[in-house]
Amino acid sequence: MKIWTIANQKGGVGKTTTTVTLGGLLAQHNQRVLLVDTDPHASLSYYFGIDAEEQSASVYDIFINKDPITADKVLDCLCPTKVDGLFVLPATMALATLDRQMGSAPGMGLILKKALACVADEFDFVLLDCPPVLGVLMVNALAACHKVIIPVQTEFLALKGLDRMVHTLTIMGRSLNKTFDTIIVPTMFDRRTRAALQAQAKLMTDYTDNVWQGMIPVDTHFRDASLGQLPASVLYPRTRGVGAYRLLLKTLGAGVGDEQ
Repeated sequence: MKIWTIANQKGGVGKTTTTVTLGGLLAQHNQRVLLVDTDPHASLSYYFGIDAEEQSASVYDIFINKDPITADKVLDCLCPTKVDGLFVLPATMALATLDRQMGSAPGMGLILKKALACVADEFDFVLLDCPPVLGVLMVNALAACHKVIIPVQTEFLALKGLDRMVHTLTIMGRSLNKTFDTIIVPTMFDRRTRAALQAQAKLMTDYTDNVWQGMIPVDTHFRDASLGQLPASVLYPRTRGVGAYRLLLKTLGAGVGDEQ
């Protein structure tokens, strides 16, 4: 089972879009995929029409459970989607209280890693959608993953957020004695604007070894797909945006073909 964390300490850069689209592509290639929503805003959950506040269990229950984590307990929290092989571990607003409740508790940063280990035989890929703040949720997502994907909107302020995220990975790497396999993904790229071209050039200059050579273009089909509660790869498989994510998936070495 491969675990990818999609993270950035700036909001609105395409984290959830990246999580959903990559997850959809993997599921369409007959991979068993779990998408984990660790953001209290629950955008990933709502994308698929899941209101975790109305569910019997969510990722919050995994964190506050005092008993040993088991596969059955994790599986009980999952919600199916309209895509075969694609499941969601939903979020609730209660996640926002975790740092205050138990942020300093021993072993708190490894709960998600242990939970996912319990279902390692059930899934081929796990994609973790992170909140845009450094706290116990992002710490858990980083501790659990094999690869970190950092979507970065191609505009100046987003580059500042990237600097903070890279600094966080450096600190976390020392704490966990771990070297993060990181790829920076330029998103919302519009080659008609000078700002996007300059941001792309700066990314290539400042983060040469970690930046994906492609880019995810501005594509309104991503927004339209959310209205249908399905990944864009399902509803609009031939669009520019989905084609870009298909190329990214190949770069990530997911071991799946280029086409369905």
